[in-house]
Amino acid sequence: MSAKFQNKFRIDSTRLQNWDYSSNGKYFITICTCEMEHFFGKVADENMFLNEIGELADRYWHEIPNHFPYVHLDKFIVMPNHIHGILVIDDPYNGGKRKDNRDSINAVCTDNDQLYTKKDSKCIGRDGMNAVCESKNPMQSNNISKIIRWYKGRVTFHAHKINPKFEWHTRFYDHIIKDQKALQRIRNYIKYNPKNWKEDKYFEW
Repeated sequence: MSAKFQNKFRIDSTRLQNWDYSSNGKYFITICTCEMEHFFGKVADENMFLNEIGELADRYWHEIPNHFPYVHLDKFIVMPNHIHGILVIDDPYNGGKRKDNRDSINAVCTDNDQLYTKKDSKCIGRDGMNAVCESKNPMQSNNISKIIRWYKGRVTFHAHKINPKFEWHTRFYDHIIKDQKALQRIRNYIKYNPKNWKEDKYFEW
């Protein structure tokens, strides 16, 4: 149930409640653009052709391990209106374990105060770069949300120099990969995303 705060709707978390998102593991990440706008380029002849903003989305994803040393990158692709990527957290000092065996697909907020308009499909115009320094801010821990917040912020900051209208959707989607079979299936999905673009659920936007 969504609650109101200062006449806006606060969207309750849909993340897996008993999973620590700083735990070691493999995470399939999807981040869409605001309104599913085709900001990153186009697909032609079953290949993805990046424009300038698409190149930024590609570049800063590959810089993630430079800023988060226990993160490794697996398959990744930039599509016209979204990105897919696999992040692997492998921290030798992290002993976190899952409390269940379920797959989970979750929508996660990276907006500073997690406040939304009533129509959550709309995006609030933020550049993702605003610092939040309160000690209780969950974005201060080394977790998936902090990584994606950094990534979205860097892309947005530089993309606005090219197109001031660029915005991400306020949420991203994560899928906890539980075994090698699921990992290979997702790798193939990412690899063949351009080839299967016309059948992709994001194509009609």
